[in-house]
Amino acid sequence: MSRKHLHLNAFLMSTGHHEASWRLPESDPYATTDVRHYQELARIAERGKLDSVFFADSPQLWGDIGRRPSGSLEPTVVLTAIAAVTTRIGLIATASTTYNEPYNLARRFASVDHVSGGRAGWNIVTTAGIEAARNFNLDELPAHRARYERADEFLEVSRKLWDSWDDDAALGDKASGVWGDNDRVRPIDHRGPHFRVAGPLNVPRSPQGYPVLVQAGSSEDGRDFAARHAEAVFTAQQTLDDARAFYADVKLRAARLGRDPDSVRILPGIVPVLGDTEAEAAALEAELDRLIVPEYARDQLAKTLRVAPGDLPLDAELPADLPSEDEIEGAKSRYTLIVELARRERLTVRQLIGRLGGGRGHRTFTGTPVQVADAIEEWSAAGAADGFNIMPAVLPSGLTSFVDKVVPILRERGLFRHDYEGTTLREHYGLARPANRYAKAVAA
Repeated sequence: MSRKHLHLNAFLMSTGHHEASWRLPESDPYATTDVRHYQELARIAERGKLDSVFFADSPQLWGDIGRRPSGSLEPTVVLTAIAAVTTRIGLIATASTTYNEPYNLARRFASVDHVSGGRAGWNIVTTAGIEAARNFNLDELPAHRARYERADEFLEVSRKLWDSWDDDAALGDKASGVWGDNDRVRPIDHRGPHFRVAGPLNVPRSPQGYPVLVQAGSSEDGRDFAARHAEAVFTAQQTLDDARAFYADVKLRAARLGRDPDSVRILPGIVPVLGDTEAEAAALEAELDRLIVPEYARDQLAKTLRVAPGDLPLDAELPADLPSEDEIEGAKSRYTLIVELARRERLTVRQLIGRLGGGRGHRTFTGTPVQVADAIEEWSAAGAADGFNIMPAVLPSGLTSFVDKVVPILRERGLFRHDYEGTTLREHYGLARPANRYAKAVAA
């Protein structure tokens, strides 16, 4: 892999990705609904010249609220608040194609792109979990394949809507009294298996043409979707070999579809637990793991594995007769990752809970800034990543430590930018602004 600048995103979650982070003396247990908390985190990330901040989301109350700070603000609303106090950092939010309509979501992301001056990204998910389905007038979770088929058409409709205005449709001609050219705005008249949408969108084409398209699934359907559509892929792998295999697979699938593989950024998650010394980092990790309430964590693990909590004795390994991935309709790739991690390292349920408490399947790494930089460089040099989704175990201190102590090391090694070279998220990622399909057709 050639020596390119890495792409680094800050994945922000309340008080941090470790489920016990809220119990530390420094943490604000109510930060999850405080927009000032996220604004300050975004300023820290922008100070480090990171590509973006990223927010997960789900249209359900996730887990037991006794376990960790629960509930979350709608992320595109948070992005507009962050846009007001930053100038360059990219802004990525998760939104589901299963429980939204294309028109509303296309309008929302076009609006964020306008408000931020071209910094928006959409993390496209299909949403696993029966609890979400029951919030949207459904008794059962739609099948995995059906969710991805809907997502394909959802994205097709969204792109048509974003292209329903030419870039130069708004004239603002005061002398003639003509604000816009009606011939440069058109209906899309989409009719498909899942959607009938007339269009046009009621928002002009945005600064980036449309937001950067991000995807975060690693199942077979997820990889195919990423190869067709994604410009950045957030993924979770525990080993270098698995990460290299995933990287090569998605790039190959994209090439087979006629896409430039280099236009798809592969960004694994990493949860750094940082200390100035190895002992200091290990002490922080031990303190966080000590604060996990194992009964809560076991209940959540049991839901993920589709077994009863009583089937998971804390000091025993996972039972042998777990469901196969084919029997799982939601979060297939994460299910397999967790089971393979436990089997490969022969972890007890208690040990597995400790590993998942920090990153829920993402790679955790405890060490000094130099050691974290070494780990990042190793994966990027080995052809396993184009960059990383940085998931601090504790916020804000973990993000501050990464920006102030790890980023300078990566810069010294020629692996990360010293300053932004553009103003949009597409420019940060080195991605071209998409042409308007309808404008091209008219020109032809």
